[in-house]
Formats: sequence, structure tokens, C-alpha cells
Amino acid sequence: MARPIGDLAAMLAGLAPVLDDATYAFCTATDGASIAAALPHALGCFHEDEGATLILPLAAAEALRLDPGLPMARIVLTVHSALDGVGLTAAVAGALAGQGIACNMVAAFHHDHVFVPAARAAEALAILQGLQSAPAIPPRPASP
Repeated sequence: MARPIGDLAAMLAGLAPVLDDATYAFCTATDGASIAAALPHALGCFHEDEGATLILPLAAAEALRLDPGLPMARIVLTVHSALDGVGLTAAVAGALAGQGIACNMVAAFHHDHVFVPAARAAEALAILQGLQSAPAIPPRPASP
């Protein structure tokens, strides 16, 4: 397996975003039974003081009678970004925000995952493809 990439210009050059076919829902649950029922379906789970946030396929959220909220699409950034890489989340979120597209970023061990409103998935994918082909980010000047 290739080594993780930490340099921002290299991460952007290797972005290779891929749109997942599924539609997802960010749901929350506070009771153990609902969380236990949802976990086998969950793409991700994060425990907060207010309850568990579950990233579920939309159909699973509906079947479990969890409020699906805004349907989301997932774009996988297939570059193997380093956990200590700096600037990728900001560059991606900034490019999408510049076009008025909200995003939720989930960083996993091998890849970053961008969740955008499902209705704007194709547009978001095109923006990220453009970000990949944009000129390299100039290096930051060294601190004095």
C-alpha cells in the first residue's frame, strides 16, 4: 500500500473524488436500543454528549424510524491522505462553500469523505474534480 500523502498540493493533485451511488442520512439517537439497532447499518457513528450521530443509508434510517433530515450524498476523496496532512479539509470545504454547497467532512484512516446535500451531488463532484486539476497551491512562507 502506498504511503499516506501529507503535502497539500500532492493531496489535491491526487484527490480523485468518487461519488457513491447511495443516499445517506445523518441521524441521532440517545437510547441504547435504537443505537444498537442502527449500528449494523451505520457507515459511521460518533458519540456526543447529546447522543450518537449515525451515518446511515437513507433506507435504513427510514426503516428504523429515525429522522433522516437532509438526504446526503457521499463523495470519497480516494487520495490516501495522511492523518497529519494540513489543509485538505479547508481546501475542499472552501471550494464547496464558494459555490454555496454545505458539506460535512468525515476523515477516516485512508480517505476523507465529503457529505453534501444529495440534490447538489453532481455539482459538488464537478467542483472537486476542478479542484484536483487546479494549479498547485503555492507553499506557505516560512515563519520568521
